[in-house]
Amino acid sequence: MTPTLRSFLLLPLLGFAACTSSPSRQPADLLVYNATVYTVDSTFSQAQAFAVREGKFVAVGPADSLRQQFQAAREVDAQGQFVYPGFYDAHCHFYRYALGLRDADLVGTTSWAQVLEKLQQHRKQYPQAAWLTGRGWDQNDWSSKQFPTKDELDRLFPDVPVFIIRVDGHAALVNQKALELAGVTAATPISGGTITKAADGKLTGLLVDNAVDLVSVKIPEPTPAEANTLLLQAQQLCLAVGLTSLADAGLDKPNIDQMAALQQQGKLKLRLYAMLNPTAANKEFYFRNGPVFQDRLTVNSFKVYADGALGSRGACLVEPYHDKPKETGFLLSTEKEYRTLAREIAASKFQMNTHAIGDSANRIILSIYGEALKGRTDRRWRIEHAQVITPADMPKFGQFGIVPSVQPTHATSDMYWAGERLGQQRLKTAYAYEELRKQYGQVAIGSDFPVEDINPLFGFHSAVARQDAKNYPNGGFQMENALSRPDALRGMTTWAAHAGFEDKQKGSIKPGMAADFVVLNKDLLKAPAAELRGAQVQQTWIAGEQVYKR
Repeated sequence: MTPTLRSFLLLPLLGFAACTSSPSRQPADLLVYNATVYTVDSTFSQAQAFAVREGKFVAVGPADSLRQQFQAAREVDAQGQFVYPGFYDAHCHFYRYALGLRDADLVGTTSWAQVLEKLQQHRKQYPQAAWLTGRGWDQNDWSSKQFPTKDELDRLFPDVPVFIIRVDGHAALVNQKALELAGVTAATPISGGTITKAADGKLTGLLVDNAVDLVSVKIPEPTPAEANTLLLQAQQLCLAVGLTSLADAGLDKPNIDQMAALQQQGKLKLRLYAMLNPTAANKEFYFRNGPVFQDRLTVNSFKVYADGALGSRGACLVEPYHDKPKETGFLLSTEKEYRTLAREIAASKFQMNTHAIGDSANRIILSIYGEALKGRTDRRWRIEHAQVITPADMPKFGQFGIVPSVQPTHATSDMYWAGERLGQQRLKTAYAYEELRKQYGQVAIGSDFPVEDINPLFGFHSAVARQDAKNYPNGGFQMENALSRPDALRGMTTWAAHAGFEDKQKGSIKPGMAADFVVLNKDLLKAPAAELRGAQVQQTWIAGEQVYKR
């Protein structure tokens, strides 16, 4: 046999040997192994490893099997830590949070005197600013619990307009200079809000709900360059706590366009579900052009306000406030206006997401939803907050297919004084997250930041333990409405995605889904409740790209 013929006959055998001893592996961009992976799929399964290609999960399973199956450009040893789908805040105010990074931080102040001290420090730091602005005060945290007046602001800051908004965003205190610049007087008409007056008829400086806008519209916006800088600073704070998707509640087209441009430039990595303000301009453009479903941007809903907040007594209640027997709160628009808007949105492809705190506001909006939807139970219209519900109205969430979008930290922030506002009987069906879950089958979980802290683990802890940062109260607040740990995790991942028609794209670790995930040093499903808030994010990934490392 000639050498040439011998070589020819051996070639197939050599090829067969090579295939059997070292099979070809599929290419992957990333393989994460040696992890406890909570997939949050339909069976809530666990895994050891997963592979990522072109920004999506392509396989999930045992580490040995996946390492034989894939040749990854990068392998990451999770060192036995815990991996979850990227956290999704189903209700926040990211754009305003970013712009608020330039404001005086008044969160956690324990007295009016401390607020004034912080404002003076902030003014020294920014002496040239046209306005002195701050956010986060809460008179319920003070010993007096009385709303402050503008007297001290007028004395300390006679020549600069001052605007400081309450923690819930539904009340603000302003000084005389701000009132003058806005043209607000005791005779200024207002609907759906309050311009507070003292017994002698003079303005106290306290503005509630729609009255807040009379002054806030006069505050100059930052330049686009300044806003971009603030947005990217805010993004880093979000990524550091494991947030990969955000539902920004209440935006106009220019805000969305600005953030979309940052996304297209590759600078803004976060995925955004933008809720539109129902202005004439927003409706005209988006009704004509339809919803937006892009890789990192969804524009599919309108954010509507039915009432104000419980803490400022703007929530609209069926019966009077327990601590103010002549007040029931108020709607921010008329029922006729809400009904007209609901019909408009029902005729489109958009969702209607309505802020409703009080039991009267929830009753009215649920009824309007039912009328407008006419039995279409998968439009995923949402009630944002769903805070106080009567037992008679609770079943309407399931009956009409309405998504409850809730913020568990509200329960543990408000529990100290909510009973004073509502009375003990009405309190029993407030912050009723487990009951809402039973009615609809799901709850979407958010924080409402900057009203609450941006850390989603605080909400997880509040949802399952019904306790605040001090682990108070012992045994939990109204524990019959605590969520199970798996359901709380679903609420901030796959159920949050469902609430925005995004559950086929993200929210769980399984093939075909966006490769958004977070690595923690704690097992959220098993760690003692007292350790949940202290769990630390080690890594955050979006579309298979590491965007944060501790």
